[in-house]
Amino acid sequence: MIRDPSRDKPGKRPAIAPPSFRRERALIKRGVWPVAGCDEAGRGPLAGPVVAAAVVLDPKRIPKGIDDSKRLTAARREELFEEITASASFAVVSASSARIDRDNILRASLWALARAVHALPDMPQHVFVDGRDRIEITCGCEPVIGGDGLVLSIAAASIVAKVTRDRLMCKLAQDCPGYGFESHKGYAVPEHLDALDRLGPTPHHRSFFAPVVAARERHRAVAIGESAAASETSAGISIEAAV
Repeated sequence: MIRDPSRDKPGKRPAIAPPSFRRERALIKRGVWPVAGCDEAGRGPLAGPVVAAAVVLDPKRIPKGIDDSKRLTAARREELFEEITASASFAVVSASSARIDRDNILRASLWALARAVHALPDMPQHVFVDGRDRIEITCGCEPVIGGDGLVLSIAAASIVAKVTRDRLMCKLAQDCPGYGFESHKGYAVPEHLDALDRLGPTPHHRSFFAPVVAARERHRAVAIGESAAASETSAGISIEAAV
């Protein structure tokens, strides 16, 4: 048996293959077109919308370097966002924190994904969607677990969704200073949890996510305590005045 010396080197990880256009090309050869990929960004954060994107890549103008958005730097995502949106058909839909509160995060995400597909300039004949869930659309739908790292169209959609959401969170940071939305984009990092503890939730926070519930209850308890203390002080002043 011949061993690969590179496998014995400590700290060296096997290379991760980038997503490919193989599945899309197989459908094109069968006459199935357009073929879209769709993905969302923002299921996990405590604040802000979940954003879904659908992308139909032009087989003759595919930007180089498309990958799962999580494997790319913010600067590279921005570059690829501009290249993808300049060469492909795409649509973006967001589900607000209010919709997330009403429907739950999974349903809101699936709603946004379906709306993004239907918002494309031309309705696709087949859609690859990241994850295990099908979405309610009027064409073929194929869920792909880990699709953003396997299917090029899904990877492109992951970049469009991520960059769009990051930009939205930077705008929210201007409306809600002190929370650090521009840096952590609403995720439950220590900086965000500390701001929630100090300032309480904003209208952009997801009301039923556990850290938001806890922060709201703490601030409610503090407000009740302050109100009670103020009432006692006012009563004491009234009694002294009467005496």
